[in-house]
Amino acid sequence: MRVLEIGCGTGAAARAVAARLGAGHILAIDRSAKAVAQTEAASAAEIAAGRMSVRRAAIEDFEPRPGEGPFDLVYAIRVGALDGRHPEAGREALARIAAVLAPGGRVFIDGGDPLREVPV
Repeated sequence: MRVLEIGCGTGAAARAVAARLGAGHILAIDRSAKAVAQTEAASAAEIAAGRMSVRRAAIEDFEPRPGEGPFDLVYAIRVGALDGRHPEAGREALARIAAVLAPGGRVFIDGGDPLREVPV
């Protein structure tokens, strides 16, 4: 399974997912250089094991690198481009997500209990 976390912050959720993926992989992205640095520092074991990678990217500009996708699962928690605060960025973000989603892939964002599934 390939997972994309949008807006990883300090990487706590990405590490929890990486621990459960077995042979899968999670790519954690965040627009903040500080957040990416914190995630990399706290996730050294997961990164070294090949279960996780981290990079700086805003979802509305996201372009997967070779081998990064497609993603079976995409999730985001408290991401401004996806919570309605920035509608134009949200439209671009959903288009980018749709472009990297595997057939049958699923997208979840906050706003449900605890997350809501978003059709793309």
